Amino acid sequence: MLKAFVKTMRPRQWTKNVFVFAALVFDKQLFNPESFLRTLAGFGLFCLISSSVYIFNDIADVEADRGHPEKRNRPIASGALSLSAAWAAGIGLLVLTLGLAYLLAPGFEAVIVIYFLLNLAYTKWLKHVPIVDVLVIAAGFVLRVHAGVTLIEVQRFSPWLYVVMTLLSLFLGFGKRRAELALLAQGAGSHRKALDGYTLPLLDQYIMIVSGTTIVAYSLYTFSAPNLPDNHSMMLTIPFAVYAIFRYLYLIEIERAGGAPEEILLSDRPFQIAMLLWAASVLAIFYLFS
Repeated sequence: MLKAFVKTMRPRQWTKNVFVFAALVFDKQLFNPESFLRTLAGFGLFCLISSSVYIFNDIADVEADRGHPEKRNRPIASGALSLSAAWAAGIGLLVLTLGLAYLLAPGFEAVIVIYFLLNLAYTKWLKHVPIVDVLVIAAGFVLRVHAGVTLIEVQRFSPWLYVVMTLLSLFLGFGKRRAELALLAQGAGSHRKALDGYTLPLLDQYIMIVSGTTIVAYSLYTFSAPNLPDNHSMMLTIPFAVYAIFRYLYLIEIERAGGAPEEILLSDRPFQIAMLLWAASVLAIFYLFS
């Protein structure tokens, strides 16, 4: 049961919560011990609340998951974790997270509560509404970024990063929907009602729009945000960001991946190299050469 519980928490998806560190890094406080520890604690709590959301989502989707070619192997759908145990685990994680979040920062707890309620609404209603379902996913990523802002005293954090994060998460969300639609084909709507509102050509248009605007928005950030080096060296990171987006598009279209973006981050070597080079160049520009 313990193994099934850990699997239901989906620790591989905790990689999404690294966006809590955005404020810390881009406000040049990465090496401030107090700020780092507060952000690290916030990251851990966001992992717990997201796991609670995953548990409640699996409980709500148990019947649909049993008919899905991949999701039927999830612990609750397969019967490895009983519904009563899942309810107890989800409620326990929720109570623990809310208590610790308040002790860390009341503002952070407010973000946690909004994130949880938004995801409850998503599980119950919003995930069945085309376009709105992806907008909610994007809101979850933006809330992660804002959670990091509530944990430290920010001085140089640029609002441009909210714009870039919104567009990037829309790109990932529509890519995820495309992968699901391609995998499930004609039976897609029976597994996820919102997929009835999409077609592959329509999703390709959405992906083309948000991928292009993501690149433009990030490029504008690299030379117009007020907290960046005056020599515009941040623009040197653009090629790595562009390659990562293009690689993700390749994986969606050619390799038919993208159903689980975190799996690409954890398994695709070229994508990992691009992200590592991007991160290394950002850290060097912010902390070594500015």
